[in-house]
Amino acid sequence: MNILIAGAGGIGGYFGGRLMEKGQEVTFLVRDKRKHQLEKTGLVIESPHGNYTGKPSLITKNEPTQPFDAIVITTKAYHLEEVIKDIQPFADESTLILPLLNGIAHMDPLIETFGDNVIGGLCFIETTLNEEGHVIQTSPIHDLVYGERDGSQSERISALKDAFEGANANFTLSEKIMQDMWHKYSFITAMSGITTLMRSPVGPTVHIPAAKHTLERLLNEISAVMKAIDAPIADGLPEMQMAKMQEMKEEMKSSMLRDMEKGLETETSHLQGWLLEKGAEKGIDTPILEAAFAHVKIYESLQS
Repeated sequence: MNILIAGAGGIGGYFGGRLMEKGQEVTFLVRDKRKHQLEKTGLVIESPHGNYTGKPSLITKNEPTQPFDAIVITTKAYHLEEVIKDIQPFADESTLILPLLNGIAHMDPLIETFGDNVIGGLCFIETTLNEEGHVIQTSPIHDLVYGERDGSQSERISALKDAFEGANANFTLSEKIMQDMWHKYSFITAMSGITTLMRSPVGPTVHIPAAKHTLERLLNEISAVMKAIDAPIADGLPEMQMAKMQEMKEEMKSSMLRDMEKGLETETSHLQGWLLEKGAEKGIDTPILEAAFAHVKIYESLQS
């Protein structure tokens, strides 16, 4: 299987590099600046699971080539419209589209463009790029979950499983990928919401009583909206996710908080903002979610 990775940042660089490491045919779709950097340094991964350096196959959006068997989208959610245009020349009627973006809002535009070729996907990993463009994995989790949206075990998903198998990362085929995606959406919306609102790693937010109570209310608001729009979430999700946050390393930060600390754009419109819109449509009061969203939007307004 010939795989195109759209993006070679922390996520695309890591999982694409692990596939390269095992000998899988992988090409990265990158911008000119990143292409020049990778041509100079190679793709470098520094990880608790072992370091890797390889010479990646690179293309930019203006370079013609044959369609790929699968395209993995690893860019930030606010680049969605741009990346859809960029990958279209590299897809045909049989190209699998595997998005690893946060949230759910990206699924409708992708399906509108690529139809049933879009499958479900998500990842759990904490990575960043250093000043040299090396992929630095900062915690041991390196999970990528994927599957057909209807849970079927199709021939094409089996081919993708074969391509992923044996790589030095946890590539997992799921029969309930849409529920997995909604559960992750709930988790990261709460995690990014509470850590940015408190400007704190996760530890104090689950140990200081007032902060923990605020987080509990946020988790309940998120679940209330998701239930109102018939999202396939499990009963007791807020409690399960609170328990998960309490098990995390106290110094863990959300990627949104790290982006704010670097003065970068955030995905708050795609995460908190989208849920606020859905809650308003259903008449659901979500004051904590609104406060978290407002906090980040004020930050963004001060950056411009």
